[in-house]
Amino acid sequence: MNEQELEEKKKMAFSGAEEDDQTAVEVPETMERCLVFESGGLIMFMSTEYVIEIINDHSVTKLPVVPDYVAGILNLRGQILPVVDIRLLMGKPAAEYDSKTCIIVLNIDSVPIGIIVDTVRQVMDIDTAKIQPVPLRNRQKLTNGMLDMGNGVTAMSFDCGALIGSQ
Repeated sequence: MNEQELEEKKKMAFSGAEEDDQTAVEVPETMERCLVFESGGLIMFMSTEYVIEIINDHSVTKLPVVPDYVAGILNLRGQILPVVDIRLLMGKPAAEYDSKTCIIVLNIDSVPIGIIVDTVRQVMDIDTAKIQPVPLRNRQKLTNGMLDMGNGVTAMSFDCGALIGSQ
């Protein structure tokens, strides 16, 4: 088997197509890889383009005279970044941190920031064309859309730009 045939096999295996199948699986241009997580009773998602890493074992240094939603700062391999508890920023009640609580380190417009979330669920492909606007009466701070995930579950699109704007 030559290199070109090997590449064709890889493409077919990736798309799920059989070798003798003439129809290729079409992936919509609006598909985006997203991280799905929970915070404050909401299921949320954001593009993985913003995500640098996820930290489970974290030590946040508290700061005096900052809003309650600013958990403090984190020294991440010599880089100091602010850490925000998005549950508090969205006006939800505080919760005890547990083993599922983690910090998602983001890079938003070249601004590094950490957000504390209740739990990270999964990474999945989401068709952004299916994201609907949030009705004004149900609008949450830091959300800019909603998506029916099936089985009666609705996920909110996390607005990373609003996070930086709220600082």
